[in-house]
Amino acid sequence: MNRIKVIIPAFNEENAIAKVIAEIPDCVDEIIVISNNSTDKTEEVAKNAGATVLSEHRKGYGYACLKGLEYIEQLEIKPEIVVFLDGDYSDYPEELSHLIEPIINHKIDFVIGARVKQLREKGAMTPQQIFGNWLACFLMKLFFNAKFTDLGPFRAIKYHKLRQLKMEDKTYGWTVEMQLKVMKQKMSYVEVPVRYKNRIGTSKVSGTVKGTIMAGIKIIGWIFKYAFK
Repeated sequence: MNRIKVIIPAFNEENAIAKVIAEIPDCVDEIIVISNNSTDKTEEVAKNAGATVLSEHRKGYGYACLKGLEYIEQLEIKPEIVVFLDGDYSDYPEELSHLIEPIINHKIDFVIGARVKQLREKGAMTPQQIFGNWLACFLMKLFFNAKFTDLGPFRAIKYHKLRQLKMEDKTYGWTVEMQLKVMKQKMSYVEVPVRYKNRIGTSKVSGTVKGTIMAGIKIIGWIFKYAFK
């Protein structure tokens, strides 16, 4: 039996979070929602839906993910696999089964849900998201010969491998930091095509000019930091 924990960072996702939780497969033994300074009923809704709910008042995707990892670190029985999933209902949570399959059956360390164009609902990714993803993956291929095509937030990783990464980014660079460190430490990785739909509500990153620019700077910064380390 594989012990699986799901970490869901959530900022004001009261209209989406219950749907996300409801569609996560039964193979998961705990769903951990981190309310990242939410001012709506995200925490209440998530608790009622059966999730473990933590609060992280420092705003930032990385801060929320790190809070979830701190919680897991304190557990007596650790998971074998940790899955990261957004709380906006843009992913299809039931596809978690596809993400963990290469880890369970093929001993792969790290799996990314790649939001491929053919499976993506029209408008689900903004033009700036699509370009940013392309640029980041192009640079990773150029500098590290990476095979990544996406920085998709829906991802699964062996817990002991995740600990080895010593994740540190507090905001927008969390996803690319993980991918860079996976390559740097020569861990095995694959991408699994996943469906992607228009999120519920407005994105706090790609939905604003400031968020898009800040995310782009952070992501490119991580890549160059590792390229010239």
